[in-house]
Amino acid sequence: MLTTRIPYPSHACPARMRPMVIVAVILPLIVLGTSRRAAAQAQLADDIILLSKGLRAQEAARAASHLGSAPGAGQTRFRAVPGSGEPTLGERPASLSMARRDVLAAASAPPGAQPYAGGPEPIITPPPRLSPSELPLYGPLDVPSRAEEGPPDGLTLDGAIDRLVRENIDLRTKFQEIPKAQADILSAGLRGNPLVFASADNVPYGSYSPQRPGENTYAVTVIQPIDANHKRRVRILASQRAKRVLDAQYQDAVRLEIDNLYTAFVDVLAARETVRYLDASLTGLNEVLAVTEKQLRAEQRSVIERDRLAVQRDSALIALEDARASLVKATQALATLLNVPAVEGERLAVRGMIATPTENVPPLEDLIGLALANRPDLVAYRLGIQRAQADVGLARAEAFPDVFVLYTPFGFRNNTPTGGQDATSWSLGVMTSVPLLNRNQGNIRRAEINVSQTRTELAGVQRQIEAEVRTAFKAYDTASAAAQRLSHDVLPRAQGIRNRTLNLYKAGEEGAIGYLNAQREYSEVVRQYRDALIRQRRAALRLDTVVALRIVP
Repeated sequence: MLTTRIPYPSHACPARMRPMVIVAVILPLIVLGTSRRAAAQAQLADDIILLSKGLRAQEAARAASHLGSAPGAGQTRFRAVPGSGEPTLGERPASLSMARRDVLAAASAPPGAQPYAGGPEPIITPPPRLSPSELPLYGPLDVPSRAEEGPPDGLTLDGAIDRLVRENIDLRTKFQEIPKAQADILSAGLRGNPLVFASADNVPYGSYSPQRPGENTYAVTVIQPIDANHKRRVRILASQRAKRVLDAQYQDAVRLEIDNLYTAFVDVLAARETVRYLDASLTGLNEVLAVTEKQLRAEQRSVIERDRLAVQRDSALIALEDARASLVKATQALATLLNVPAVEGERLAVRGMIATPTENVPPLEDLIGLALANRPDLVAYRLGIQRAQADVGLARAEAFPDVFVLYTPFGFRNNTPTGGQDATSWSLGVMTSVPLLNRNQGNIRRAEINVSQTRTELAGVQRQIEAEVRTAFKAYDTASAAAQRLSHDVLPRAQGIRNRTLNLYKAGEEGAIGYLNAQREYSEVVRQYRDALIRQRRAALRLDTVVALRIVP
């Protein structure tokens, strides 16, 4: 049977062109048929088998591109897929779980899909963060007389987390991968469509006659693929397990985004505390400057001493304005992360303490156990092993192709040109490929290796998580010890020296230089105390992130 096959590369045949491909393959069969119906149906079934495999491969690779992700192409916003069988020799983040990145990859990606290969990637740019170096490093500081949480109706950390999960643009974008995975389950459960094949055979050039005998036939054949070894059931199972992996990946994306929220929230608290420290220092300097003005009028102080104190007061004013600008910047970064409109972001106020409660922090070994039980990225790899095992079952099921049933309910044979009586008929045929040479051995072996590879990755992730917990706990322990020592020992001594020197200065027994030196030493200790509180707060929230639980409120 003469056939015409049109090779289409996978990137040149989108879904809307598949009917055209089917027509392009079947139409030459209709026009160029031979006289033997059995041979025609056999060749047709062979072409349908090849065509169905080609379409299945195109569906499997619909998210693959060597140019990287393309906007609007429906590609996943995740990267690595536990248990998916994707190559692992590409670029990896330095940290498997804590880096700012697109977390893992869509578990709905089919086996053999290509990973991200460079080029533009649709990652939303994170909002700017206020680094510790951006806090004012000049100007005298003083510890406020009382702690302050902020306005009663201010945004708490728990409220910020709730809004982040609901409104964050990056998370809302990643969440769309879950209904896409559900759609993949639907696609995996769809049965093959029947094909209708209409043919006209033995059509003469001219006409038949008794002197030139022959007959032409016309038939309509319905071809239905039959899933004889339940490949559809295995595809559904693989897609369901892939969705479970994706659910865990999304939870890890939430965990990482909450870690970014911790950074932004503490930035606001740190900037606000700096404003309060500078404001308290400015109040004290104004009092000292007022005393100096009185002593100057009484000729107990010189103009130089007054000017030295005025320089300190002006330096505090400049630092206070800089701190307020840093507070606005940090607030805007937090508002951007929470998807708060710009106008409302300018009025955003937070409620919280920079000091960290140190009670109820479990020991290190307990924290490691909690992390290994609760980290969603580790859960994703555990589920990825099950997904890889399902891919093994799917590869084994694919070793036996579909059985094609060919049913011709109506066949017409024209015997009029030879003086005979016309005849109608029906026919039934079955066509399948016998897996003698190609039993999908390579894909089965690849899927089995992928199971072992995923188990190896799981062991690596477990070690990485344990190292992260140990590092975070050490940082928290060090920051807590420094903050406690500064609060209990260093700060009271420096404050006592400053206060005694101030009293001597007011009594006229100490000069301005001596008081300013004491104030400078005290301001340096206060700055160290402020930074230690900030480090302790960040380290405590880091513990929450690496354990994936709210250990420290």
